[in-house]
Amino acid sequence: MHDLVVLSADSALSHKVKERSPAGFYASFGKRLFDICAVLCAAPIVLPILLPFLLLIARDGGNPFYSQLRLGRSGKPYRIWKLRSMVVDADQKLNTYLESSPEAKAEWDETQKLKNDPRITKVGHLIRKTSLDELPQLWNVLTGEMSLVGPRPIMVSQKELYPGKDYYALRPGITGAWQVSARNECTFADRAAYDGQYLHNLSARTDAVILAKTVVVVCKATGH
Repeated sequence: MHDLVVLSADSALSHKVKERSPAGFYASFGKRLFDICAVLCAAPIVLPILLPFLLLIARDGGNPFYSQLRLGRSGKPYRIWKLRSMVVDADQKLNTYLESSPEAKAEWDETQKLKNDPRITKVGHLIRKTSLDELPQLWNVLTGEMSLVGPRPIMVSQKELYPGKDYYALRPGITGAWQVSARNECTFADRAAYDGQYLHNLSARTDAVILAKTVVVVCKATGH
């Protein structure tokens, strides 16, 4: 029997993660089977929700979808999909902003996120608060590149920031332990610790708890 999934940041950080591969029926077969069934069942609901946001985002100009290379299971690169929530030249604008603001640079170095990100559009603020920008990743789940629940998808530029090999033992997840534990209030190191702990607590019950907590978090609309 696996213990409770969601730990405090202190307890997660203090846990020394041993490198291992997930074992058992659920990790090997059940988790993937559940992902496929859940995505297929959700598709008739998700597609009508996506359509109006695709049209609103397209009005700003540019592709309504945003894709970026991430590192997946076994360190294999894959292209993640999201609804575009930022301006078209987001990467260039970020570099310029960080160069002009030492406070923002310090925040970015610690969390790899900005609470007041100047790149986010008006529609982007809405879809990020409600996590609707993540819905296209259901396609990544269906194709086997991601899972509904798992560690944070790693940017190629962030590879050196993640400890050990445990991060590559599982498919990255749309949601995960840190998203339902601290969401916007934890450091990058905290998030890595939560995700490392998730591997050691992996079970159907673990994923069910995280998915249930994800629904609550999304309804609170606290994302940014």
